[in-house]
Amino acid sequence: MPLRLLAPRYWPTWLGLIGLRLISFLPYSALLRLASAGGALLLRLPLRYRSIARRNIALCLSTLTEAERERLLAEHFRSLTMGLFEMALAWWTPHERIARLARIEGMEHLRAAFAQGHGVILLSAHFTTLEMSGIIIVPHAPVHILYRPTKNALLAWILQRNRSRQSARSAIPRDDVRGMINALRRNEAVWYAPDQAYRKKGAEMVPFFGIPAATNTATSRLARMTQAIVLPYFARRLPGKQGYLAQIHPPLEGFPSGSPAHDAERFNHLIEAQIRLAPEQYLWIHRRFKGLSDDYPDYYTQRTPT
Repeated sequence: MPLRLLAPRYWPTWLGLIGLRLISFLPYSALLRLASAGGALLLRLPLRYRSIARRNIALCLSTLTEAERERLLAEHFRSLTMGLFEMALAWWTPHERIARLARIEGMEHLRAAFAQGHGVILLSAHFTTLEMSGIIIVPHAPVHILYRPTKNALLAWILQRNRSRQSARSAIPRDDVRGMINALRRNEAVWYAPDQAYRKKGAEMVPFFGIPAATNTATSRLARMTQAIVLPYFARRLPGKQGYLAQIHPPLEGFPSGSPAHDAERFNHLIEAQIRLAPEQYLWIHRRFKGLSDDYPDYYTQRTPT
């Protein structure tokens, strides 16, 4: 570890990391209870993420009543807190404990995809179970986990170390397209979650819950360049103390098509179906609805309809 990471400005980060490390020793049932209390506390704090999540839920799940949306919001903040604790599990818990908490379905699809020799894109999305979805798949396949670099040097160092632990291969920065292509051409798997707002080169307006939003369409290009098989992959937290279910779905037939926007919309429908299974577990605090032009509505400064 670089000695500069012991500087006083990193002490708050160290305290947070030590707290997470201690939390990783707790039984799963205790983590659930602690997440319930922590989520209730977070919901009462004046955080801007609360209004973003409330707005997203109203936009995407408009058939819910106001009372139902508020209950879902509370459940979401409990799920967010549990997601933080799952980071500790993913980073420091032995794989044997993870295996006792989780089961995985659809391994036959992954084996069949590898047999074709062109690599596998495990296409996923940003749920609060993000950390668990990565660590669950690691013992089963040579997977590269993507990560977002951070400006905090200590967190960057910790993330790199622990993403590499999560990965049966190397961790890849999310913007390292060459690294992803090379991994796929070696017939390895890349865990890829392109579902968040994206307004860089290659973005297109694609409906999500019927609302056009700036979307990353790079999955189609990656699959076309490498001939990789695209397998949707999602993990969700089961009720009570049941742990986790990770599912590798059958390959997307006719993917990529001639339209990257059509391919992205097709994947969005899969995400929507997954959200309906456990709506509290989607990452509602992200400003998903952004446009590519100035005339796009600013959904996050408008009053949420009741």
